[in-house]
Amino acid sequence: MELDELTGLPDTRLRFATEADAAELLVLQRCCWLQEALLNDTLEIPALQESLEDVREWTKSWRVWVVRQGPRLVGAVRGKVEDGDWEVGRLMVAPDLAGRGLGRFLLAHVESQAPADLRRFTLFTGAKSTRNISMYERAGYRLVDQPGPVTGHIAHAVFLMKDRA
Repeated sequence: MELDELTGLPDTRLRFATEADAAELLVLQRCCWLQEALLNDTLEIPALQESLEDVREWTKSWRVWVVRQGPRLVGAVRGKVEDGDWEVGRLMVAPDLAGRGLGRFLLAHVESQAPADLRRFTLFTGAKSTRNISMYERAGYRLVDQPGPVTGHIAHAVFLMKDRA
């Protein structure tokens, strides 16, 4: 199924992110994580503290995909190998487009891009981010104990894991 058909949004396309996308990624990230801050009663969210240079750096150190509707950046996700697992991060959809399936599409896409030898997918989200947790659980993730101290994630994060089928 094409992305346009899935979301009902015309002229929607997925592509790799580049450094040139960093400014728009930063804006989208702030829009998305501000909602997380409100839900989780904290501003201690790395995504809200990052600079444009930080975003540029992670576009180089992670595999990052963006979704554009026409010229507008409306979604993104990133993945990388971390401790032998495929870590999914910064899954974001423009707040006005939430609920159209774009988040589920991005999650499935980033999973499909994991190296074949990796057996698990991991991610973090806010403990009070019930909509996110629900989506991840429907996709086969389960809440598990955190593997150790968590840095670089939302305060009071929960850890989710999914075994590769």
